[in-house]
Amino acid sequence: MKKLKAFTIVAAGALLVSLFAGCSSQDSSSKDSSKVKDGNVLTVYTARSESLNNAVIPNFEQDTGIKVEVIVAGTGELVKRVESEKNNPVGDILWAADETMLKSKADLFEQYVSPEDKNMIEEFRNKTGYFSPAFADPTVFIVNTNLIGDIKVEGFEDLLNPELKGKIAFGDPAASSSAFQSLTAMLYAMGNGDPMSEQAWEFVEKFIANLDGKMSSSSGQLHKSVADGEYPIGLTWEDPVASYMKNGAPVDIVFPKEGAVFPGESVQIIKGAKNLENAQKFVDYMLSEKIQNLVGSELTVRPLREGAELASYMVPTEQIVLAQNFDESWVSDHKDEITAKFNELLERSLD
Repeated sequence: MKKLKAFTIVAAGALLVSLFAGCSSQDSSSKDSSKVKDGNVLTVYTARSESLNNAVIPNFEQDTGIKVEVIVAGTGELVKRVESEKNNPVGDILWAADETMLKSKADLFEQYVSPEDKNMIEEFRNKTGYFSPAFADPTVFIVNTNLIGDIKVEGFEDLLNPELKGKIAFGDPAASSSAFQSLTAMLYAMGNGDPMSEQAWEFVEKFIANLDGKMSSSSGQLHKSVADGEYPIGLTWEDPVASYMKNGAPVDIVFPKEGAVFPGESVQIIKGAKNLENAQKFVDYMLSEKIQNLVGSELTVRPLREGAELASYMVPTEQIVLAQNFDESWVSDHKDEITAKFNELLERSLD
């Protein structure tokens, strides 16, 4: 069996990003250290982008006087950490993924519905009691405009182009929330709304063949590999691509014409959190009018509060084609089945 090729992977193990933690907690609290009381702390496990973390967390500290300790890593890594610590939780908040990735692990989280929940777009309210959608990151392609040349990239069908064989950056759907989201979008779009249809999985099999054994286990490294010119195209989420474009990188964003999926990236309180009250305040703050407007107007993610502002450089939501019949709850219930079938096809392609 061929060995699976991989991109360079961000260092394993949960990464305590001390520089970021210092910036987001020590720096902000040092401006007004009298506001931070002994023991008035919160530990946040986050897989979100640096720009989003830096927009929310220092403001939360400044407005509440709560000192935030931040641990940054990939979604799969953080979920494993929460699982390993369930008998003695270290974290209070998991800010990663969405219901489709986490529903089967609801026992790891506290039930909490924020009073701000009623102000969110109805489709993105907390209906489970565990997961509070705060922002949305639709599935997109990131395209390096210096490398793509004359190759047409408008939708999933274009990913089967023989000219792209071995040149598509794609993550592991079992470990990466963005890769799993891209896979489900592909299944719904290419199965005409039926993600388990023979037609949908025949397309996925052809797509895997065009990957030519190349996959990334780091969703953060994936979009960077395209922006840095290692790959001409990748499947990822909107936030980093829009950020690269905003900062002048040679990349373009493509919403697949067959349909994108638009799940709400949620925030969860970890079961047994030692700073439960502060964790609840953090969830409330994430859904607040202040933060939803701030993020929507200045960053590259989509707020989910009714009437929240959206920056002019973002693609208007009404211009995005959504995958037919997408059902986040159904996907949550069938996640293991979907990833198992994908892995089966992947293994078959490597024989």
